[in-house]
Amino acid sequence: MAAVTDTATSQDRHALVRWRNAIIVAFALGGVTLSTWGPRLPSIRAELGLDTGQIGLLLAGVTVGSVAGLLSSTPLLTALGARRALGGVLLLIAVAIAVIGLGVDVFRSVPLVGIGFVVVGFGVGAFDVMINVEGSAIERGFGRTLMPLLHAAWSAGAAIGSGIGAACAAIGIAPAAQFVGEAVLIAVIAFPMMRAIPLGSRATSEDHDQDPGLSVGERVRGWLRGWTDLRLLMIGLVMLGAELGEGSANNWLTLATKEDHGQTAAVAALFFTAFAIGETGARALGGPLVDRFGRVRTTRATTALGVVGVVLFILGGSPWLILVGVLLWAVGVSMGFPLGMSAAAESGTNPAARVSVVASIGYFANLAGPPAIGFIAEGTGLLTALWLVALLLATAFVASGSLRPRPDTVRGRPTHIA
Repeated sequence: MAAVTDTATSQDRHALVRWRNAIIVAFALGGVTLSTWGPRLPSIRAELGLDTGQIGLLLAGVTVGSVAGLLSSTPLLTALGARRALGGVLLLIAVAIAVIGLGVDVFRSVPLVGIGFVVVGFGVGAFDVMINVEGSAIERGFGRTLMPLLHAAWSAGAAIGSGIGAACAAIGIAPAAQFVGEAVLIAVIAFPMMRAIPLGSRATSEDHDQDPGLSVGERVRGWLRGWTDLRLLMIGLVMLGAELGEGSANNWLTLATKEDHGQTAAVAALFFTAFAIGETGARALGGPLVDRFGRVRTTRATTALGVVGVVLFILGGSPWLILVGVLLWAVGVSMGFPLGMSAAAESGTNPAARVSVVASIGYFANLAGPPAIGFIAEGTGLLTALWLVALLLATAFVASGSLRPRPDTVRGRPTHIA
């Protein structure tokens, strides 16, 4: 009997490891997806004859689609189960990326490209919620913190995707060839990856049976109720500070380094690379720190370092001091989003809906924050505008207590694998 039990335990452990590895790949694919078009925007603008404002309108389609995807993630997970929902959304993303590429080079159609951006935004918004719900369930199965590692895979995927785009641009590969090639790659990877994901849905918590007959309107009303949950909003505040800090670095760090600190373009690019490496490394190494010190202490420590880093970046005179500021800034924004997702998923019933609420706050900060920094910079200067990042990271420090696990949450309880 003991041998049979040991065999069953070993099989469950093997299935859990395969599930974890599949979701790590899924996170990486998410990062690759979001970095597909960024390096090719100059080519897209030239091929379609658009100005910067029109490109901005096209990219706004990603935001619109993402909001719809966030709202749709819970019904999709509940209706299809995680394996089918994730597989279907990944294929939708692949098709949308191919449509964007063909719309640019083959059909030269702005409306077609716009539709592609809206659809890919929808897919990424839904996909983001789904993989974070899966990641939270995997954490419970292993009984230790894994979400920072998963988000490190996203950061690594984004770096790979940006590298692919930059290389294709450098050697003259057309956007259509690149986008269709990446779409095929995503689809090919998706099929074997999906087989490792357990059937069923983690959209609702194990201690709450959500009525599968609920209408879409009732599900939306349930999602809206999440916006009245004070603790969930406090978690969102942590994510707001972290995501605005990350988005501002992605958009303004190189320009501030070159124009305001008087460094060369090459040095500015190296500092941005240091930021990306620092954030990815902090996430990859953060899980054991969270298990030892807890989410609250870890987030308070990293956000405090982030505040120091942004201040050093703003006030620093020497390149080395500015570089130290960049690295601390990267550490400061590294943990808020993944730990906020974990905390939201276990903060109450209906994890997917709760994750979508805080994810919406994070997306808003990442997408709307950098333009807000730019607007402030018009009147005050870019370095002065970056004080807003320090302020919101300090606010995240204050709100970090919301990440504390619920008293009734049992880490490491077995997760059903069917």
